[in-house]
Amino acid sequence: MVNICTSDDLQFDQTHLWHPYTSLTNPLPCYPVNSASGATLTLDDGRQLVDGMSSWWAAIHGYNHPQLNQALQQQAAQLSHVMFGGITHKPAVELARRLVAMTPAPLDAVFLADSGSVSVEVAIKMALQYQVSRQRSDKNMLLTVRGGYHGDTFAAMSVCDPVNGMHGLFQGVLPKHLFADAPTLTPHDRWDERDIDSLRTLLENNHNSLAAIILEPVVQGAGGMRFYHPTYLKRVRELCDQHDVLLICDEIATGFGRTGKLFACEHADVVPDIMCVGKALTGGYMTLAATIAQRHVAEQIGQGPGGGSLMHGPTFMGNPLACAVACASLDIIAEGHWQQQVAAISQQLERELARCNGLTAVNQVRVFGAIGVVELAEPLEMASTQAWLVEQGVWIRPFGRLLYIMPPYIIEPDQLRRLTDAMLALCQRLSS
Repeated sequence: MVNICTSDDLQFDQTHLWHPYTSLTNPLPCYPVNSASGATLTLDDGRQLVDGMSSWWAAIHGYNHPQLNQALQQQAAQLSHVMFGGITHKPAVELARRLVAMTPAPLDAVFLADSGSVSVEVAIKMALQYQVSRQRSDKNMLLTVRGGYHGDTFAAMSVCDPVNGMHGLFQGVLPKHLFADAPTLTPHDRWDERDIDSLRTLLENNHNSLAAIILEPVVQGAGGMRFYHPTYLKRVRELCDQHDVLLICDEIATGFGRTGKLFACEHADVVPDIMCVGKALTGGYMTLAATIAQRHVAEQIGQGPGGGSLMHGPTFMGNPLACAVACASLDIIAEGHWQQQVAAISQQLERELARCNGLTAVNQVRVFGAIGVVELAEPLEMASTQAWLVEQGVWIRPFGRLLYIMPPYIIEPDQLRRLTDAMLALCQRLSS
């Protein structure tokens, strides 16, 4: 093993490195990873952990994948980066070609962004510029539902849950938008039109000031890991059309097969005006995202002020390395094995997580596609829970009252069983 963190390295990490959602005055323990392959992470001390997180939904093909490795190495030997302003290159063109072919028609105008949060920022800019170019600058607000999560940059934060989200510190400076009650019906419930009443009322009363509705389709991810009825999304699409409001679907967490459909909006047979994708786009190898719009959005923006230019241009936009590995990732998805893999994971999760039902520490168990969630009655203490899970030989990153997994699609049944066994054992400990 090489590049092992020394005790000095780990002390420096704790003192100087901010990890996601952590404090430098009271840092959480970090576990040094030396290598990864398939669905296994190997720590510096040689311990191996079954990865239940796909590195936050992204590593859907597992780690150290030969096709992705090859794409990265070949591209690095030719062109690692070049500015995208006034220049193009084959990996970017090929990636856009694949995205247009893969996403629901008529989405066909592609903006390559740096990350999921940035793709949401760009989607919001698109919606606002679209309305300005129509001489409807008064339509400058967004509508969404409570319980959502769309990223950590400022426009993205402004459409995250305003009460229970992670961004309460910034409420005084964030743009003000409208929030409907979160949908309550699950995909397994019988549809009831009353579930859409809150959003319908807000839209009917405020459509003249609304540029767009933004939603995570069918799955509300980091805001609570909740699954809602596809008919809700279908009704939102109908209401957007009725009231001249764009629909943005944030597929960053759900895109590329995680829910059992290639994109979660397909559960409702809905096509948004703008779609955001990221996370699994490169198979977890590099940061990359995309904002994909219908042609009518692109053409309307093109008729607006400032020469019709979309006003965003990241330095590393269209990075050739990221585009090349994304093309390889989408090629793997196009082979279609993910469909059987996700179905098998879903069935195993349904069967094995059901063992948690009835335990006193457990409020609810829910599964949708390759996502398994155990909602607990009380919040978990992160540091001690994480340490205990590592001792069980699994990598699961809980938050709040949620113990959940979304493993790589290539995970083996016995590896998945280790994850669900650990979840069950933790629930049993908490219930005793």
